Amino acid sequence: MNLQPLLDALDLQEDAARALADDLRAQIDDLQTRLREAETHLEHLAITRKTVTGLADRLPAGPPDLPEHPDYPRILAAFNHAAGPLRAKDVCEALGHELLPKNVEGTRAKLKRLVKLGILTEAHTGHFARKQ
Repeated sequence: MNLQPLLDALDLQEDAARALADDLRAQIDDLQTRLREAETHLEHLAITRKTVTGLADRLPAGPPDLPEHPDYPRILAAFNHAAGPLRAKDVCEALGHELLPKNVEGTRAKLKRLVKLGILTEAHTGHFARKQ
């Protein structure tokens, strides 16, 4: 019986299995490198998060968000152009609203809301100014 053809076939299979094992080892090495890089990146992100949250109380507070109504930016613009405190009637005039009681009271309510948000102050009763 001639074993050579069988041994040759086994050699081919061994070579193929060895090549596959080498290829898989190379892939494993590449994946391990990528895993180490990802873990290092995660550590850096955790350090950054810790640093940012540690400094958060030292950062100045940003301006509060204005309520969603078109009058609020216009009210603030009126205060930017004013030399002193304004009353609700003055703001109504600056906005071009008629000086009807409902308009004045609506404007006064908006001014009070801006005071609560810390954007304006009520210098004297009914007199509002931009907070410094």
